[in-house]
Amino acid sequence: MGLLTQILTFILIISILVILHELGHFIPAKYFKTKVEKFYLFFDVKFSLFKKKIGETEYGIGWLPLGGYVKIAGMIDESMDTEQMKEEPKPWEFRSKPAWQRLIIMIGGVTVNFFLAWIIYSLLLFNNGDSYIPADSLKYGIQVDSIGEQIGLKTGDQILAIDGKKTKKYTDAVLDILLGDDITVNRDGKEITFNIPPEAKANVLSTQGKNFLGYRSKPLIEKITTGSVAEKAGILANDEIIGVNGKTIAYWDQFVKEIQDSANKKISIQVLRNGETKELNLTVPKEAAIGVMLNTEDLVVTDTYTFLQSIPAGFNKTIEVLTKQIRQFKILFNTKTKAYKSVKGPIGIVEMMPQEFDWTFFWSFMAMFSVWLAFVNLLPIPALDGGHVMFLLYEIISGRPPSEKVLERGQIIGFVIIMGLMALVFGNDIWNIIKRFI
Repeated sequence: MGLLTQILTFILIISILVILHELGHFIPAKYFKTKVEKFYLFFDVKFSLFKKKIGETEYGIGWLPLGGYVKIAGMIDESMDTEQMKEEPKPWEFRSKPAWQRLIIMIGGVTVNFFLAWIIYSLLLFNNGDSYIPADSLKYGIQVDSIGEQIGLKTGDQILAIDGKKTKKYTDAVLDILLGDDITVNRDGKEITFNIPPEAKANVLSTQGKNFLGYRSKPLIEKITTGSVAEKAGILANDEIIGVNGKTIAYWDQFVKEIQDSANKKISIQVLRNGETKELNLTVPKEAAIGVMLNTEDLVVTDTYTFLQSIPAGFNKTIEVLTKQIRQFKILFNTKTKAYKSVKGPIGIVEMMPQEFDWTFFWSFMAMFSVWLAFVNLLPIPALDGGHVMFLLYEIISGRPPSEKVLERGQIIGFVIIMGLMALVFGNDIWNIIKRFI
């Protein structure tokens, strides 16, 4: 059921986004009395799974789940229907409408995407607030693995700023480091600034950022898993780990390392309980997990919002997400980071979905992906909304439209670019699957 839930969650999110995006084109087109011949969820290459004509428009569902489209009469689009363009323009065709009306029709989709994200973020902030770990509340600093050390970080550092800008949320640090050029830390009471090597970013991306950056905390136990070796050994919630095999333990990462290095071995654990030291013995399973959970709740803070406060906060969140997505192109086109190898297609995105349905994740991901669709569709690539907008702006500024030949060739070039990008992301997905079995 886990994989099925992931697939259905992804399809549902994409379906909602596609329908709303295409409605953004459809509604102004109908308002300006422009004929819409087709409205499709997914692509109907050769055949469709379902179709029904209502009025002048055919509504349907295609079999290729890579988006959707509305086919507007008198418009050179991905269908490359040039026969219609050879006839005299009809008053209900797209090409017969004033440039400003055509522009509104073309930006309708991305406008809906932006406002959808704004609404979702506002409602999430109003309902759930914004929970995070403040970067400046980590009094014991961060913990890093070998990849974090390649960046230049050391366990115990306190991150002060990235590119001179203070990081408010610890959870934003990973992305900020990937997008940044230099980082400032407090190390042993001294403020140090150093450059972030692109090669180190490549290693972070190759592991999808897993474990390279964590935060240090005291080894205070919050919860014991029922039936675990820790429970059988007598470890209790609120115990503080102070030693393993007589070796002093001051931080949680030190305790985790001792456990990981002791798989299938008998160890003694010293704990502090109600001011008294107790020694407990257990055998670490081969999985190197004994069934204890760290107490982190005291680090998390939640900013709450009234309904009126959530509206500008939701707008700011949308702009923040959009800004970060634009900045990601900085590392995507940097060959040293090899970020292009981490681009995910549909298969990779499905794997990001939770195996159990989660409404908070569902709406958060939809908002983020809606912003992404708005940004990508506005890129000035023919065959995307941004390509049409580019030609329309040229017409408005110059006072004359591009020739149909230019529009047709632009569509072909744009189609080739998009197919190339799709081949890249699908190739990455397939290669990542193959690597698991090599």
